[in-house]
This record gives sequence, structure tokens and C-alpha cells, in this order.
Amino acid sequence: MIKIASEGYPFIGTFSALTVLAYFIFGLWIALLPLCGTLFMVYFFRDPERQPPETEGFLCPADGRVIAIKPIYEGEYLKSNALMISIFMSPFDVHVNRSPCNGEVVEVKHTPGSFKAAYQDDASLKNENTAMLIRCGEVSVLVRQVAGFLARRVVCKVEPGSRLKRGDRFGMIKFSSRLDVYLPENVQVKVKLNEKVRAGETVLASL
Repeated sequence: MIKIASEGYPFIGTFSALTVLAYFIFGLWIALLPLCGTLFMVYFFRDPERQPPETEGFLCPADGRVIAIKPIYEGEYLKSNALMISIFMSPFDVHVNRSPCNGEVVEVKHTPGSFKAAYQDDASLKNENTAMLIRCGEVSVLVRQVAGFLARRVVCKVEPGSRLKRGDRFGMIKFSSRLDVYLPENVQVKVKLNEKVRAGETVLASL
């Protein structure tokens, strides 16, 4: 049985209704078009169970491909040097986001913006995004969900004071998008550019 993220039910319901309507009005062949849409929505909003590895380290918060690994000064939340790892999610990746570490959510902030292609370098700052600051033991980690050209809806289900375990679901971004993780600058990176990663399973870096 495929588990579906709750955010997908309205989309699946709409396409299912269009399929039934098209079948009774236009017949089977026309109904195949919205049926394909229904099947894609089921596929897109799938939410498979993930088992975090016993290996210590910060987990990847999103499925996708690593498009950036670079040192940066993060002056809004961390106010310190950090290592930013960016993950691009295509429409074919699982879009449910998971916590990179055990910790407490300190701040959640939604910022309106544009909807550029998520893989562009300046998308993380100019596009609509939601930033979540987590206090993970002695360090702080910033996770930024970035809307893309197709993604117009960022969902973050936690709020300040929420407790997260490593690999816990905290939200999703609908359709192709990007997620940036800001880690302490002294981490040992465990992934490479263009590597495919999985939320809640792939270790991004360790202290």
C-alpha cells in the first residue's frame, strides 16, 4: 500500500473526479488523459517510510541531486560562517522533507519572493522560501525550503518549540523545488556534487 502525503489528497481527488466525468461524457480514450494525471499525483505525493542509518551525522532533508556545496556566511539566522549544501528536487523525486538532526525548532519564517528556476544560484534568497532554524545539541542548523518555477507552495508543519528527531517529517514542497541546508563550517562532508541523495537516509556530513 502506497502511503500518500496528506497535501496530495486535493490534487488526487480533483484528477479522479475529472477522470470519472470525462469517462461518462467523452468515453474511455479521453478519460485516459486525466487518469494519467491522477496516477502522476499519486506517484508525486508518495511518502515512503525511511529508516535513518545508525551512522552518526546530519541527514539529508530531501530527495534529489546535490547541486551546491560551498562555504558561506549566513547572517540572518546563524550569524556565522557555515557550509551550505543545496539539493534540487525534480518532479520525479519524493518531496516530503525530513529533519537532518535531533533538536528543537527555534524559528520558522516564511518569506515571499519570486519563482525562478530552483537550480539557479540566487534562487535560495530571491525565491519564495521558508527557513527553519533547529538547535541540534551544541550547534544550530538552518534548513531553507525554496519554491521553484513549478513549486508555488512550501509546506512547513512545525513551529518554534517543536521537537524533531533525526529523519522526522516536517513538511514538503509541491513540485520541482530546492532545499538548502546550512551546517557548521567544520563538518566533514559525506556527499559529492551531482550525487543522488535520499531524505532521512543519506548522511550529508558529520562533526
